[in-house]
Amino acid sequence: MSQFERLTIDDIARLAEVSRTTASMVLNGNAERYRISAATVERVLQVARDHHFTPSQSARALRSRRSNTLGLVIPDLTNSAHAALAQALESQCREQYRYQLVIVTSDEDPVRETEGIAHLVSHQVDGVVVVPCTADAPRYEQWVKRLPLVFADRRVETSTIPYVVTDAAETVATLVGEALAKGAREVVYFGGQPELSASRDRLAGYRHALATQGVAEQDDWVFQRDYQRESGYALMKAWFETHGRYPEALFAGSITLLEGVLEFINEAHRLAQAPGHLMTFDDHQLLDCLPLQIDAIVQDSGQLAEHSLRCVFSLLEGKAAPESLRVPAQIHYRQRRAANQ
Repeated sequence: MSQFERLTIDDIARLAEVSRTTASMVLNGNAERYRISAATVERVLQVARDHHFTPSQSARALRSRRSNTLGLVIPDLTNSAHAALAQALESQCREQYRYQLVIVTSDEDPVRETEGIAHLVSHQVDGVVVVPCTADAPRYEQWVKRLPLVFADRRVETSTIPYVVTDAAETVATLVGEALAKGAREVVYFGGQPELSASRDRLAGYRHALATQGVAEQDDWVFQRDYQRESGYALMKAWFETHGRYPEALFAGSITLLEGVLEFINEAHRLAQAPGHLMTFDDHQLLDCLPLQIDAIVQDSGQLAEHSLRCVFSLLEGKAAPESLRVPAQIHYRQRRAANQ
């Protein structure tokens, strides 16, 4: 037996000494429509306040066919980029649409991701934003007849589901190209799962920069594993042990990979030795506090959230979804700032 008391509308009706129908009308805002007296309304509301009672959201959803909640399936909330996207979505849901956001994490596991989507659907969310962890389109398309589903941050190229992603290729090409233009002739790339669209876009930008600057990619420059901190550490450790030094320049495909890289550099050399030019996709304010000057690509979480929600609500209202969109990113230059000081 649970120690917690779960009040129902029948309990409120009994305590207020009114019928269940009257209590329901009052609590659902229909008292004036059915000409319920002010005294009765106040009595019911006072009982509800005294017992911290709110009407069942599930019951409301059944009546209105809207739950006023959206779901977000995201790989990892410890990733600052994903956390920033979740925060932007939650704020905009609440402030602009009067919706609540329900978040589940996939931990980059397709099975867990599917279970998370199913859980949200079973709780009658009105739509779902997904940061997909696989390129397997049928995993997602099975849901599109049930509710609006939109991809954010990543896309699935073989799917027709609309997406909103960062224009990573162009920004990575700019950042890496500038390092090459300044004289770097060895730029190592650490990336995540190669099947993910984000990984392909970032690697494409890196390779475009090499081609534009006339630099041939070497066999020991590109390594892809996943976006976990442990992978950044392992990749940096392996590269250093193989070459006996750090690369001339290094691009980390995510802030989590960079965390692992910095962990190894700190453990091995207390940050006194490092790649001559460090670059990363995604930014964090703590990078301002490091002795190493790390240039970072900054995603526009607000725009990603805004356009994702616009897609969801267009579909929810029976309209055609807006076209998929690539949101521009910015570069936070720290090395340039340090050179000018």
